[in-house]
Amino acid sequence: MPATQDSTAAARVAAFFDVDNTIVRGASAYHLARELYRRGFFGPRDILFAARHALAFAVNGESLARIAAIRERALGMVRGRSVADVLSIGEEVYDEVLGSRVFPGTLALLESHVAAGHEVWLVTATPTEISDLLARRLGATGSLGTRVEATEDGYYTGRLLGDMVHGEAKRAGVEALARERGIDLQNSYAYGDSINDVPLLAAVGRPCAVNPEPRLRAHAHARGWPVRDFRRRRHGVDLRAGARSARWAGTAWAAAVVVRALVRWVRSRAA
Repeated sequence: MPATQDSTAAARVAAFFDVDNTIVRGASAYHLARELYRRGFFGPRDILFAARHALAFAVNGESLARIAAIRERALGMVRGRSVADVLSIGEEVYDEVLGSRVFPGTLALLESHVAAGHEVWLVTATPTEISDLLARRLGATGSLGTRVEATEDGYYTGRLLGDMVHGEAKRAGVEALARERGIDLQNSYAYGDSINDVPLLAAVGRPCAVNPEPRLRAHAHARGWPVRDFRRRRHGVDLRAGARSARWAGTAWAAAVVVRALVRWVRSRAA
């Protein structure tokens, strides 16, 4: 679906991109969380807490109560920490990891919108420290990410600013942005990989499922939405296996890293 400027539209045209498994392979917040763990932002008790909830998620699926519990724990991990420190760590994470995990096909799509003169916004539950960084590095207009409150002197309070940008909150954020900036949503584009991105996709006139999980793929086919898949198979193995884990990236910076860290810790004890 090449991006072309609609010359008949008086209002601005925009393209809205989800991040995890749409732009970046896997959960982008995982890599930030891994570095925060290495630097002592959280410890073994937090690992066990998230491992327990991750197991419950795998068995029983998502629940609002479980998401809220992990979100509050994650916010507690950064309470009193310096915003500047986290931003600096985010820059390192992009240079060392995230830059190489951007899907070339999605990047080309994003760049085609920029070239067409469209505004490009990342809309994601991923913490704004990552979403703003990605927007800047990829040449996008900006991002709508999950934001954590900070004091005037630059330290996290452990409280969210507004809602987590997930599900219906994505639609609400895009609609508010459109009113503020004069964006014509009917002539605009949206891209997402998860069934949780349906509200975002439905908010525009030109939705597209990118690297979709099975439920979104089925929904897209039922609605007649185009589907683009930029993932690759390697040695007969489908690399789409990480799609489900990314849905939780914005609910907690540590939700994925703690499980892997726990496995490494157990292995090191057994060695």
